[in-house]
Amino acid sequence: MEAKDGSMGFDFTGVYDQINENELITYKMSDGRKVEIRFTPLNGEVKLSESFEAEGTNSDEMQRAGWQAILGNFKSYVESNL
Repeated sequence: MEAKDGSMGFDFTGVYDQINENELITYKMSDGRKVEIRFTPLNGEVKLSESFEAEGTNSDEMQRAGWQAILGNFKSYVESNL
């Protein structure tokens, strides 16, 4: 993953553990941390919830903000391609 301006980047790899179409994705990142993504129908839309195990280098809040930014960009992409 890399910032559009190239100012920051990092490798992001992992292995999927479970995929239930339109419901759930779980995976384990290369450092062993687990991630769970849930897709929940809600009033004709889909609520996407993501839970992750934080790493110990950056603050939890900084990590939350980073993951939220990724989700926000994904939301914008999906909405612009409807």
